[in-house]
Amino acid sequence: MYLDKNAIIAREKLTQYLLIFLPKDDKSKYLEKGGYNLDNWQQLEKDLREQILTLNAYPTKKTNYGQKYEIVGILNCPNGKQLKIKTIWIVRESLTQFVTLFPE
Repeated sequence: MYLDKNAIIAREKLTQYLLIFLPKDDKSKYLEKGGYNLDNWQQLEKDLREQILTLNAYPTKKTNYGQKYEIVGILNCPNGKQLKIKTIWIVRESLTQFVTLFPE
């Protein structure tokens, strides 16, 4: 199954969570290896849309908020490196939204 290519990827999710250092469950250092940072957060959004949302999504669990899906893929990063990631998305009614990503 493929998710909506127009899924919501909140700017705040990228700029205030994934691309800043967090003492617990930090992902910014992993993404930094690929050349992603706060200065080019739009590139991460673009790459998630063009490189990850075009891949097959697999349902994981149904919650009170909607059906969660997982997409595993490789990001071809701005600095030429490749990062393998697992992304989590949620679908509520007809709305698809990015939840998070993890190194895979």
